[in-house]
Amino acid sequence: MPAKVTDTYVYLDYAATAPLCEEAARAMGPYLVPGRANLAAGGNANSLHSAGRAAFEHMERARRQVAHALGATRPDEIVFTSGATEADDAAVLGLSHAAADARRRRGAGGFAPHVITTALEHDAVLAPARRLEADGMRVTYLAPNARGFVEPASLEAAIDEDTVLVSVQMANSEVGSIQPVAELARIAHAHGALFHTDATQALGKARVDVGELGVDAASFSGHKVGGPKGVGSLYLRARTPFVPQQLGGGQEGGRRSGTQNVCGIAGFAAAVTAAVEGAEAEAERLRALRDQLYAGLAAFGPVSATVPVAPGARDYLPNIVHVLVDGLESETLILRFDMMGFGVSGGSACSSHSLEPSHVLRAIGVQGDAAYGALRVSMGRYTTREDVDAFLAAVPRALEW
Repeated sequence: MPAKVTDTYVYLDYAATAPLCEEAARAMGPYLVPGRANLAAGGNANSLHSAGRAAFEHMERARRQVAHALGATRPDEIVFTSGATEADDAAVLGLSHAAADARRRRGAGGFAPHVITTALEHDAVLAPARRLEADGMRVTYLAPNARGFVEPASLEAAIDEDTVLVSVQMANSEVGSIQPVAELARIAHAHGALFHTDATQALGKARVDVGELGVDAASFSGHKVGGPKGVGSLYLRARTPFVPQQLGGGQEGGRRSGTQNVCGIAGFAAAVTAAVEGAEAEAERLRALRDQLYAGLAAFGPVSATVPVAPGARDYLPNIVHVLVDGLESETLILRFDMMGFGVSGGSACSSHSLEPSHVLRAIGVQGDAAYGALRVSMGRYTTREDVDAFLAAVPRALEW
């Protein structure tokens, strides 16, 4: 039987979702009271009466918080969404179509819109990229190297005068590689293309400043940093061309229609602020745990690191450990660890029910049966050294069961 999720359960799947943090819970408290008292904060932020204006003020305070935490120039560059999937969809489709339309209006002869992304991306980027292909746009999927990095030279080779958008994730959710986004964005802009990054996994684990990165758009999700599920944001640099993908009443400055989830937005803003303010110290702490895990797992013969993460490495996320286990499949390992009271994964939770090897592993050259034995251990704010010690002590039983 699976272990019960109690205080003794060791949760090591933060890359899938993080537990709600104290800051987010406190921020959402005023919105979670019932009855008339709820109207002090929980009105419709688009209504003109007092309850609506109060909700609007709460929402705009949260928008300013998020903008400041992410390094945005203006609060209105933050568009609240239901999460990173919606933000990714909106960015890939909305930026591509807007940029292509602008080129056509300028009378570009023989123009054939071209989009570049990578084979490492989350499905929230790959799926809209495939939609663009179905709509007739050319899409190039850059291949990473065996260490999980997209090399700037590969973008230089692929980009052309018809490229309207480049979308490259900031950090990979499976192997943890942190891409050279600022350099890639400079290449895109030098060729007249827009640049989007899915920065969901990087937030709170690496420095994320949209101004320093020089991106036109970036996607974020609340639950990855201890905020509530179902809320996130799209950073959209001022004056960036964009075609809205969610239509309706024109909320969020016409860029994302739908009544805003002010309670979730408040929790999101609080979680993002806490994650960014403590990012440097937390990354250092998690990096030590990551290195301990890699060193401990290397002692077991069937276990090998998927990518070569050197001790102290800063070009990989500090909280993700990814290994391949010879002779066992991911599903078996996950269930064995779960029965012993440890929550781990084989890769992205969005494809955890698939029996096929991860597209990320295929992209970096992991071949054949090796890809079926993937195991991802990911840590976060509430992970302790004792948790890591306990997990390493449980590995022999999981391998020999």
